[in-house]
Amino acid sequence: MLKEFSLDGRFALVTGGSKGLGYVMAEALARAGAEVAVTSRQESSIKTAADRLTRATGRRIVPLAADVTRRSDVEVMTEKTLEAFGRLDILVNNAGINIRKPTVEQSEEEFREILDTNLLGAFRVARAVGRHLVRQKSGVVINVASMIGLVGLAGRPGYTSSKGGLIQLTRTMALEWAPLGIRVNALCPGPFATEINTPVLNDPEASQSFVQRIPLGRWGKPAELGPAAVFLASDASSFMTGATLVIDGGWTAQ
Repeated sequence: MLKEFSLDGRFALVTGGSKGLGYVMAEALARAGAEVAVTSRQESSIKTAADRLTRATGRRIVPLAADVTRRSDVEVMTEKTLEAFGRLDILVNNAGINIRKPTVEQSEEEFREILDTNLLGAFRVARAVGRHLVRQKSGVVINVASMIGLVGLAGRPGYTSSKGGLIQLTRTMALEWAPLGIRVNALCPGPFATEINTPVLNDPEASQSFVQRIPLGRWGKPAELGPAAVFLASDASSFMTGATLVIDGGWTAQ
């Protein structure tokens, strides 16, 4: 590994880290040398994930149960992470949900639920962790947005709105914190074969319609996102802030 990609001696927090892309990114950060705190709403699932990550990487993995829609949970999560590590260098704001419905069928309650997790949840976590990073005058924040925060997709009104908003939040945070040595970037995955996309993957017609729109002609493999997270978290991206890194097989190039 090039030394610029090494995360030795650094400490990370990954929200929504019990499965899917959150788990993959947590594993990648740990393999690059970081000690990692991972969170999920369910205590049992995050403990299971942490045990798996420890066995796979040999690194210290701290499991924390937290719901990013609850400010008190976010504050306690941040305090426990700092208690465990003494400092925090990397935040991966990954916790998110999706409810697929056309605009006229999606209720206000569902729309709010998506925004409360994907956008307000990311804001809550970034604000809580950001207070520490500002005092520390260093750190990296990776907000996990989506390619459909950049382009539209029918049947995803709440999700596209939340991820588009998260990209704008990323840019604002980057401008505010750049003078303090804190970098903030958005990682925008495209169609990856993860749990959140199970409804599409299990529908052959819907899955094929996705593949037809991907220039590389296939769904992304979750492991393909890990190196991108390491890149953004490491000194290899030291001159990047306020950027959107899109990993989508070419979807948004069209």
